[in-house]
Amino acid sequence: MTQSYKQIQKQIEALQRQAEKLKNQEVDGVVARIKEAIAHYGLTAQQLGFGPGAGVAKAKAKKAARATSAKYSDGSGNSWSGRGPRPHWLRDALKAGRALEEFAAGNAAPARKNAKLKSSKRKSKVLYRDQQGHTWSGMGPRPRWLREALEAGQTLEQLAG
Repeated sequence: MTQSYKQIQKQIEALQRQAEKLKNQEVDGVVARIKEAIAHYGLTAQQLGFGPGAGVAKAKAKKAARATSAKYSDGSGNSWSGRGPRPHWLRDALKAGRALEEFAAGNAAPARKNAKLKSSKRKSKVLYRDQQGHTWSGMGPRPRWLREALEAGQTLEQLAG
């Protein structure tokens, strides 16, 4: 015998009531275990993230993280993380002739150190040279002029510079 639509709907409603009753019983058990743990460890609402001041601690932590991530600042409270468009205070200072390195948060010494490294890289030793003035330091892939010279019969010893 087949069931009618109404009969199936009644069964669904009965199952939903049964499921709700079971859910409430489970929730009551979970709440009881949580209350027991709170009493055992002496936890406060603030420690659990509730009550007054709970949101304040999170906001302070967020603000502190933001403050430490500033890459550039002007010493007057303005700062910029280096991401997104440059703020007006920085753009105005750069237009006035100041350098971006002046606003680097913390020590300006690392910027100078990097500048020294870059200049020393530019002065790499020339190992090979041709008559047209092309040079190669021996680092990285061989340049086209060197490959062509070697294919034409010249040796590395002849191009040593």
